[in-house]
Amino acid sequence: MKRPNTIDIKALQSSFHTIGLLGKPRHDVTLQMHKNLFQWLIEKGYQVLVERPIGEQLGLHENHLASVDEIGQQAQLAIVIGGDGNVLGRARTLAKYDIALIGINRGNLGFLTDIDPKNAYSQLQACLEDGDCFVEERFILEASVERNGKIIARGNAVNEAVVHPAKIAHMIDFHVYINDKFAFSQRSDGLIISTPTGSTAYSLSAGGPILTPQLNAIALVPMFPHTLSSRPLVIDGDSKISIRFAEYNTSQLEVGCDSQVALEFSPDDIVHIQKSPDKLRLLHLKHYNYYKVLSSKLGWLRNSV
Repeated sequence: MKRPNTIDIKALQSSFHTIGLLGKPRHDVTLQMHKNLFQWLIEKGYQVLVERPIGEQLGLHENHLASVDEIGQQAQLAIVIGGDGNVLGRARTLAKYDIALIGINRGNLGFLTDIDPKNAYSQLQACLEDGDCFVEERFILEASVERNGKIIARGNAVNEAVVHPAKIAHMIDFHVYINDKFAFSQRSDGLIISTPTGSTAYSLSAGGPILTPQLNAIALVPMFPHTLSSRPLVIDGDSKISIRFAEYNTSQLEVGCDSQVALEFSPDDIVHIQKSPDKLRLLHLKHYNYYKVLSSKLGWLRNSV
């Protein structure tokens, strides 16, 4: 199969034999949608694998139950029902597999979920059979903790990696190196290292810039810095960021990946953050417009000319 930036959508369609159905239902309505969509896909002739906890709730046969990793290994498309948090959790695992992902929005903002639940079947029909879709590839981050020259922990982040104290209301002193060259020192509550995908998430709330998805860039955004001269910094997306900590930091520290996975470390350790070799492949509807999504979610919409 061609890589997503040159992908033949007809070839992609023909490869959709097995489809994964994922997401964590927050209420019975969402679970009912899993059930209805499962039946709809079966009637369309697809082999359907359902994330095991959901499939067990629905009472499905063992042949249709699978872990997220098994879905990544066996399916060509993953459909996630839920909000952005559901997509983030599954995307970190699925990114290492050659699988496209599309979301049905059952959350709040829904920056990563294209499908409107009210029109889910017609929109999925357009993607699966009419070819009215395209694949967008986005990079993700890999965070690692080095101790005495050895990597002791790793984690991936679709949105952002956040370095912060394990206890709230603690400031930390740290030094940031970019491509092994000293960049700056800072005293703050922490540092957000964001992808373009994550620039509309935690980074935005901390005053960071919005980066369009196809930019090869990473944003470094300070969290409540001790000096007014600290400002967000945008660097090349292929950069390696290393963070060392002042000797008098005594509290335990963490790297949070998408606010869902925490890597704990001590002030003597070094944190490295860089682009992961894995990539997220998002399947979008043909008329997807990032700027329209941005305007809608952030309340920028006014009467168009």
